[in-house]
Amino acid sequence: MMRSCISLRQSFFLAAVLIVSAGLGNSVLADSRINTGYFGNVAIQGYDPVAYFTESEAVKGSEEHALKWLGANWHFASEEHKEMFSANPSKYAPQYGGHCATGMAIHGGLTKDIDPEAWAIIDGKLYLNYSKLTNKMLSREGRVSPEKADEKWEKVAAQ
Repeated sequence: MMRSCISLRQSFFLAAVLIVSAGLGNSVLADSRINTGYFGNVAIQGYDPVAYFTESEAVKGSEEHALKWLGANWHFASEEHKEMFSANPSKYAPQYGGHCATGMAIHGGLTKDIDPEAWAIIDGKLYLNYSKLTNKMLSREGRVSPEKADEKWEKVAAQ
């Protein structure tokens, strides 16, 4: 009996991987330029991108204040934040579609998921990272700079 349960789990996992890998339908999954994690089609794990700028902290958004942009659902902590984003999404949206900025700079094309608490605003742009440790690596003068990530993102976005 245990063997069947494990096989069932493995089958489910394999099916999920195949669906995601095949990129079945941008109608089902968010545009690959936006980090929606593995399931759910919610950008940046449901965190409010505007709050990083206005509150200087990571704030969980709500489905009550949601909108669709670039094929993904974006959540906001308030209707005001939703309206601010809607008026100028490129001002508030995280760089690299919310994928790990450090991973982009180092590996290029590696679109790691992020920890919404690992973030930085550099030159008025929001950068999210895989972890607080990798977040410390990202700086203007550091080995991992936004410019390095920008160069690699251009190649990834062009594909």
